[in-house]
Amino acid sequence: MLNRLQESDIKLLRVFYAVASCNGFTAAEPVLRMQRPNISAAIKKLEERLDLVLCHRGRGGFQMTKEGEVVFQETKRIFNAFDNFVFNLKSLHDDYSGHITLVLMAGLPLSMHLAVSKAVKSTMKKFDDIHVNIQTRLYNEVEHVALSGECHLVVSTYDMVKPESVTFHPIGIATEGRLYCAPTHPLAKYRDCELPDNVNIEDYPAIGISGLSSANYIEDESRLAIQTFSDSFDAAMSAIMTGEYVGLLPDYMAKEQGAALGLVPIANGSLFNFSHNLFVINGKNTRLNPVLRHCIKELTYFIAESQK
Repeated sequence: MLNRLQESDIKLLRVFYAVASCNGFTAAEPVLRMQRPNISAAIKKLEERLDLVLCHRGRGGFQMTKEGEVVFQETKRIFNAFDNFVFNLKSLHDDYSGHITLVLMAGLPLSMHLAVSKAVKSTMKKFDDIHVNIQTRLYNEVEHVALSGECHLVVSTYDMVKPESVTFHPIGIATEGRLYCAPTHPLAKYRDCELPDNVNIEDYPAIGISGLSSANYIEDESRLAIQTFSDSFDAAMSAIMTGEYVGLLPDYMAKEQGAALGLVPIANGSLFNFSHNLFVINGKNTRLNPVLRHCIKELTYFIAESQK
């Protein structure tokens, strides 16, 4: 079992990271500039060092084990932090080159993704030797990745009390949302009218989003009967479409994805309305050099423009 990392272990982890990211040995060959037998030998040596089976390979194709998934996620976290360290170190010498990591909250609309692409293109054009690593994270992870140094910037909504250890750059727009159900749900018949006095929303199971407070799902004297939680709006929408739950969703999801599914805004969309501001976020320990400042400015501009 590995007790201490050596330089050779880091090289082996980089091979495994590439293989796992490419989902196979063959696909990783051009990335690593290594031949398959050498890649296979490196993975085998890493497994011996860790005393773990990281992946299965054979006729069934490449498949990571549960242990391999854990090692992959930890490896990604380490390498992201290391790349960020190198980038920040170069900035101290006015060398604005290297990799920056940008995290997007999972479930943002396509229009925002396109706006992010424009902002990244502008940043890479202004600073010649910059490469941008774009990732997505669940809502309940965005604060952690900003604080931990795993990334430089995060684009996300935020509806909780803002911690002092994180800097929030407002984009100037908000995502609106409300209470939805499936067309097969008993409350779907109240799509275009208010709920009758004898119908209580508390009597219908609801699904919540992990990390999302949304005023603790309370509106006036009504409270959602949260029976289970999901880790994203996308997954919550899947649960809602079973017809067993009601739940909060941003309106852009209902328009972009839910229209074909027949998602129903309950009571003409008047219940549990929410408005979550969108921010570019960074940890206070992130050094905002000219590259990151330019990227924040471009993200703010292009995302705001995309919603007009």
